[in-house]
Amino acid sequence: MSMNLKETIILKLDEVRTASRTLVTLTDSTINEVLLDLAGRIAPNAAAILEANHKDLERMEKTNPMYDRLLLNEKRLEGIAADIRNVASLPSPLDMTLEERTLENGLRLRKASVPMGVIGIIYEARPNVTFDVFALSLKSGNATVLKGGSDADASNRAIVELIHSVLSDHNLSPDTLYLLPSEREAATVMMGAVGKIDMIIPRGSQALINHVRNTAKVPVIETGAGIVHTYFDKSGELEMGKEIVLNAKTRRPSVCNALDTLIIHSERLGDLSELCRPLAEHQVIIFADERAYLSLLASYPEQLLQHAEPEHFGTEFLSLKLSVKTVDTLDDALEHIAAYSSQHSEAVITEDPAVKAEFFKRVDAAVVYANTSTAFTDGAQFGLGAEIGISTQKLHARGPMALRELTTYKWMIEGDGQTRPA
Repeated sequence: MSMNLKETIILKLDEVRTASRTLVTLTDSTINEVLLDLAGRIAPNAAAILEANHKDLERMEKTNPMYDRLLLNEKRLEGIAADIRNVASLPSPLDMTLEERTLENGLRLRKASVPMGVIGIIYEARPNVTFDVFALSLKSGNATVLKGGSDADASNRAIVELIHSVLSDHNLSPDTLYLLPSEREAATVMMGAVGKIDMIIPRGSQALINHVRNTAKVPVIETGAGIVHTYFDKSGELEMGKEIVLNAKTRRPSVCNALDTLIIHSERLGDLSELCRPLAEHQVIIFADERAYLSLLASYPEQLLQHAEPEHFGTEFLSLKLSVKTVDTLDDALEHIAAYSSQHSEAVITEDPAVKAEFFKRVDAAVVYANTSTAFTDGAQFGLGAEIGISTQKLHARGPMALRELTTYKWMIEGDGQTRPA
């Protein structure tokens, strides 16, 4: 690695740390003014952003599952602006009293929420993340260091240029947001920047997440890949199931909350053809186990139906592909989910309250659903504004990470001259 590159990044990270210390002095109203100004400038600057995005898209094949994630258009930019406005409208997550009490010796204890400080994000071809992360980080009083993928570099730099202009116009340091150089080596420097970055969140493929977890010296929160299952129970309502499976699989197949495996109770195999019929209209390729294959053989398009291989289970397809697993009991479904789940989002379709309760109790995932689509695993859908990622781990945060998950806390103790006895 070039020492000049490493030294340049380290010096810049020091400036980001300095900028982060000024953010705690800002009022929530000032932060909201910045965010609303940014949201209002997205449309007037859409042409420049989309031109940069087009340059990125030209380098990627349309068949690449990442293409849809990389794509920006006017409608998506409008949605991003709306999300930023939502973040601005939310209550500040800072200085919230989490615990308060007075000890017998008269000391007054208060535990309150404070910013993390500097948050690092390593992500792949999703330029919307650049906007989302900045909005959530600023609202929670944090400075941000970004390492985007080379696939989206032009898009990210156009977005950061707009954000920097807004920050400068509000007399805030552009170092509040730092986009690292596109070189791969920059990520290595970032992951080793102990004391300069407080937390790193990887967003992207399982390979990226594994690499960051195994390499970083800075604390990491995993926003894991979404290997998502929906179990259609023997009591499941067919029409409801059709709509849920269709939505979970085809709404946006390239995102982490999209359905990967449909698990069906063997007593409902007679309904499998009807349950999957809408999927054929969307050209969904089905990898079915033997019993499911035989049930679909006469009805599902031959060119879209294949025998499932072991690798088709526990796979995040990120495309119009779906595996189907047949089980004989709820326990079998739960065991399959436990074996292959990434602990992201899991769902059951059932009219049996006992099955629903057991599914909620025994499935180990960040988000567990009954009788609805897994497509709702999203910070905005949960009323959190935007999100910085979906945490699949159990320390600090789990599920959609939004404002409160970007804070930590400190204890503040007030006394009247108390001293501790020897």
